[in-house]
Amino acid sequence: MQPIKKKTLPQDSLFRDRLENILNRRHELYRLAHQIDWKMFEGEFGNLYAPNKGRPGIPIRLMVGLTYLQHAFDLSDEQVVSGWVENPYWQYFCGETYFQHALPIDPSSMTNWRKRVGEEGSELILKETIRVGVETEAVKPWNLKRVTVDTTVQEKAIAFPTDSRLYNRARERLIKLAYDHGIPLRQSYKRLGKQKLLAASRYSHARQMKRARRAVKKLKTYLGCVYRDIQRKLEETPLLKPYFSESLLLAERVLSQERYDKKKLYSFHAPEVECIAKGKAHKKYEFGVKVGVAVTNKDNFVVGMKALPDNPYDGHTLGEMLSQVMRLTGKTLERCYVDKGYRGHKLKEPFVIMPGRKRGLTSTIRKELKRRNAIEPIIGHMKEDGKLGRNHLKGSFGDKINAILCGSGHNIRIILRKLRGLKDFFLFYFQLFVVIAKRSSNLRLARAA
Repeated sequence: MQPIKKKTLPQDSLFRDRLENILNRRHELYRLAHQIDWKMFEGEFGNLYAPNKGRPGIPIRLMVGLTYLQHAFDLSDEQVVSGWVENPYWQYFCGETYFQHALPIDPSSMTNWRKRVGEEGSELILKETIRVGVETEAVKPWNLKRVTVDTTVQEKAIAFPTDSRLYNRARERLIKLAYDHGIPLRQSYKRLGKQKLLAASRYSHARQMKRARRAVKKLKTYLGCVYRDIQRKLEETPLLKPYFSESLLLAERVLSQERYDKKKLYSFHAPEVECIAKGKAHKKYEFGVKVGVAVTNKDNFVVGMKALPDNPYDGHTLGEMLSQVMRLTGKTLERCYVDKGYRGHKLKEPFVIMPGRKRGLTSTIRKELKRRNAIEPIIGHMKEDGKLGRNHLKGSFGDKINAILCGSGHNIRIILRKLRGLKDFFLFYFQLFVVIAKRSSNLRLARAA
């Protein structure tokens, strides 16, 4: 059922003060709450709820506000919900009139909310930050026409994949399923599997690779025995096959894959993870999904974020990224700056410029081309200060949602810093005015004496 809109009554509560009467109105979150168009979100997301079915939904402003706060301050679902109870500015930002002492929602509701709004809703949340950034002068409107595009890796929350761990994890998962559904096994290899996993790790650390390979081969043998045993038992109970189909398919992939195969399985709880090499000296391989990032060339404002599964070539993703930027900003791009990894993009418009170009460069284009490298620290900030460095959302759908919302969180941090700077600016001049007024009054008293 659609959320019920809160009625704002003119009279105050007898025993409580309104939040707007006790908060600092120059605080950046207080001012940001009046900049965001909450009614637009209610109109767009209200269509995702059934009109007259079930209990009333959670207020849309609360969910959007918690999403902004979560990605702006790099918080988990549990942390943002518990922090909301303690922070009156967060409560006012999310639409509360009086201070609340109870949890607003169960943290699991954030997961349901992300599934409800999907990728299009996440882009709408990012689009609103761009509009607010223009209104607060955190980004200039003409800077939206000149962007820098690059790619990075959004790492997944998985352990570093090794063959020994994969074999042992697959065996443990199959044994648990068999135990849950009452299927007796000839042998579980629980004790032997733990011993061989530890031995493989120790032999590899000591550079005794022949012994390590023998231990890994034993773990593979244990997995194969359990795999074939379950398959034989399922022939007798075919009704249980749907419960084992996914796990058996993943175990089969682990048993059949070789070292240099493509589309390898690196994690059981995240089979969509890819191994991506970006040429970094300190980290040769990263395990996650490639993400395209588009920022304004001057103001470091994110105007496009997109997950790019299957590790495509950068040049083939440029057209997709630029179409998203124009859709979110509503502007026609004039220039786009990329690195040499985008060679072969085959785009004529907008004017795509990469390092090494000699002809047709004006002084302005040369200055903007030097700022192309500024996208690297922006990506670093989103990984360190935001949630781009480690994605805990499930599946490829979670990769898409997290990438877009990380861009929203980065923009909110820039807007808050801009509003905080304006507050300090006005405070400085107010204090200066007070000092001048005191000196002038002292002079008048001295002259009168």
